[in-house]
Amino acid sequence: MTIYDYLYYIILPCLAICTVIIFIRFLKGPTLSDRVVALDLLLTTGIGIMAVYSILTDQPTFLDIAMILALIAFLGTVAFSYYLEKREKNE
Repeated sequence: MTIYDYLYYIILPCLAICTVIIFIRFLKGPTLSDRVVALDLLLTTGIGIMAVYSILTDQPTFLDIAMILALIAFLGTVAFSYYLEKREKNE
């Protein structure tokens, strides 16, 4: 079994199943915090899928896109935590 077979038959199906489960949590999340964490996890899973696709197609451009997406996801999480902190101080 080569690394490409491992990526095709094990990692990609695991990431796809995780994406479906996380999306269900995103839709059902009772609080705003749950939905934001699920959205951040969806972005992280998408970055993983892009990295695997980049390896399989031998196109390093997708890794650059994944890195930019990771930075945007990180900034979004920081902004949301800042919002929660300000909201708790005002209450």
